Amino acid sequence: MMSLVKGSLANVVDRAMDLAVVPGFSAIGYQVRRRTQAWDSPDLTGRSVMVTGSNAGLGKAAALELSRCGAKVHMVCRNPSKGDQARREIAEATGTEPVLHICDVSDLDAVRSFALGFLDSGEGLDVLINNAGVMPEERQHTDAGFELTFATNVLGPFLLTELLMPLLEASSDGRVITMSSGGMYSSGFSLDDPQLERKDYSPTNFYAHTKRAEVMLTDEWADRAGVNGPRFFSMHPGWAVTPGMSAALPLFHKVTGPILRDTAEGADTAVWLCAAGPDEAQAGGFFMDRKARPKHRIPGTKESAEDRRRLYGLCSELVGIAPD
Repeated sequence: MMSLVKGSLANVVDRAMDLAVVPGFSAIGYQVRRRTQAWDSPDLTGRSVMVTGSNAGLGKAAALELSRCGAKVHMVCRNPSKGDQARREIAEATGTEPVLHICDVSDLDAVRSFALGFLDSGEGLDVLINNAGVMPEERQHTDAGFELTFATNVLGPFLLTELLMPLLEASSDGRVITMSSGGMYSSGFSLDDPQLERKDYSPTNFYAHTKRAEVMLTDEWADRAGVNGPRFFSMHPGWAVTPGMSAALPLFHKVTGPILRDTAEGADTAVWLCAAGPDEAQAGGFFMDRKARPKHRIPGTKESAEDRRRLYGLCSELVGIAPD
């Protein structure tokens, strides 16, 4: 009886913090939830997990904890020297050496070459964590002409996921986890102007727009996979301090610095989702701190099922693959 009371009280506190945003998204929320809900680290022995953008920030923290939990970790990094440094640091900390792969996810040709090479390698894959992301200070375009935020946060992960799908489908428990952001709450997605070329550039607005797209695609993948395919999840890390966040949002970092989460706290839910059971994490859910959260908080940001299908078709067309 006492455990039920404690559980109910923990849920009430959790809900109150989530509604209040600041305590829920900050380190305060993480620490309260961890202590009241007695979280354990998952056992990932024998699981193969790929993490993009894993040389720093949330990706590196996730790769480190995944290694500690027994997983074989594939680190996908853009910068060879930074990737190798992170790989060596993780190996020293855990006694397990991750496998390093070099790929810039904003470059669709590079993604295609890497994914096809990985398929040919004979390696298995159980979990893909799409973590790599950017929020440039000024509008930039890739060599192929795509707006950089959209290419890195949406098109590259979309293509990588689609190309690695045979391995995820072959796994007995395939999963795809996409690291979105709480910033996506402020945005819907414009199917008429998906790269926001008709908008004045704003780093935070463009970033939020792509993070909304990630959640929409997760829902569409989950619908397409059904009950027998890989499981798809999206999540946000709360307000976690990372090198990218500090550079892009210096004022926010300065004001909220004392209550920001560290990268391990921000990455915790991604690691947990690698092993969470169906009763704990329903496919297609949007998670923070090991619990499903609402996908919409602001009127006018909600999309339809048809919008999600259209976005999937648009991404398929842009990356050059058949939509089915």
